[in-house]
Amino acid sequence: MRTLRHFDLLPADARGAAIALGNFDGVHRGHAAVIEAARDAARCHRLPLAALTFEPHPREVFRPHDPPFRLTLAEAKAEALAALGVDLLYELQFDEAFSRVSAEAFIVNVLGRTLGARHVACGPDFHFGHRRTGTPALLATLGPAHGIGVTVVPEATDEAGGELSSTAVRDALRAGDLARAEAILGRPWDIRGPVARGAALGRTLGFPTANVPLGRHLVPRLGIYAVEASTDGTTWLPGVASLGLRPTVNPLPCPLLEVHLFDVSPDLYGRELRVRLRAFLREEARFPDLDALVRQMRRDTAEARSLLAGGPPARNDGSAAQV
Repeated sequence: MRTLRHFDLLPADARGAAIALGNFDGVHRGHAAVIEAARDAARCHRLPLAALTFEPHPREVFRPHDPPFRLTLAEAKAEALAALGVDLLYELQFDEAFSRVSAEAFIVNVLGRTLGARHVACGPDFHFGHRRTGTPALLATLGPAHGIGVTVVPEATDEAGGELSSTAVRDALRAGDLARAEAILGRPWDIRGPVARGAALGRTLGFPTANVPLGRHLVPRLGIYAVEASTDGTTWLPGVASLGLRPTVNPLPCPLLEVHLFDVSPDLYGRELRVRLRAFLREEARFPDLDALVRQMRRDTAEARSLLAGGPPARNDGSAAQV
C-alpha cells in the first residue's frame, strides 16, 4: 500500500481511485464494510482501491485538552487498512485551515480536482467540511455532477444487532470487555509505543517489566491483564501487564502499561512494543506491603498463563488487596 501525504502533484497512477472515506479510528468491522463497498466499485470499473483519512483526528484539533481517545495511531491505522487490501492511502493533514474548507469545496476540489475520485463510499454518519455541514446526502447530490459515483453504506451491526463503531470499541475497552472490543474490531486491540526506562522495581521483585507510555492512546479500564507482546507484529510472546497508576509503590501521575513477559527478559529499551490486551484479570489495587504485592503478582501470572494457554482461569483471590 502507498501512503500519500502531499497532493500538489499526484502521479497519474495515484488518481482516479474508488475511495473509502472516514476517520477509520480502530479500522473495525463497520469500517471494513465501507472498504468493501469501495472495493466493489473498484472491481466494477477497474480502479485502484483507496482510503481517505485525516491526521491528526479532527477531535484532537478541536478539543486538544480532552483525554486521549485514539484506538489506532497513524501507523497502526495504515497497517490495518493495508490488511484489508487498500492500494492507496490518502492521509490528509487536518488543521485549522483545512477545517475551514467548505463541504462543497471538499467534494469539488479535494475529491474531484485533486484526487480525481471516480467513486466514493462512506458510512451514514460521515460528516465533512466546515462545521461538519457535509453529509452523505450532499455527497450523493453533488458527487455525480462532478463525475463521482457515491455509495452510502448502511449502519453496520453485528449478528445480534449490536453497534459496530469506534465509540462502541472505546466503551468496551473502558469497561474491560476485551471480548466485545475484539468482536467489533475483528482482531485483538493493541497499544504501541517505545519501551521507556523506569525505576526497575519489577526486576528487584522478580518480575522485570517493559514500560510502555500510553501517549495518545485511549486509556482502557485500569487493572491487570493477560497480554501478548511483539516487536515485529509477527511473533507474539505471552505475558501479564499492569495498566494503571501503581498505587502501592511510587504512585504515578498518569497511567502506564508495565508488561512482564513469561520466561524471557529481552532488552527492549527504546524499541517499539506492541501489546495486545487479551483478558482483564482484576482491578488495580493497593497492597499493604511488597510481600503482599508479590504474592498477588504470582497469582496474576498463573491466571494469565492459564488463560493464554487456552485453559480455565486460575483462582485469583485478591482479598489481600486494598482497592
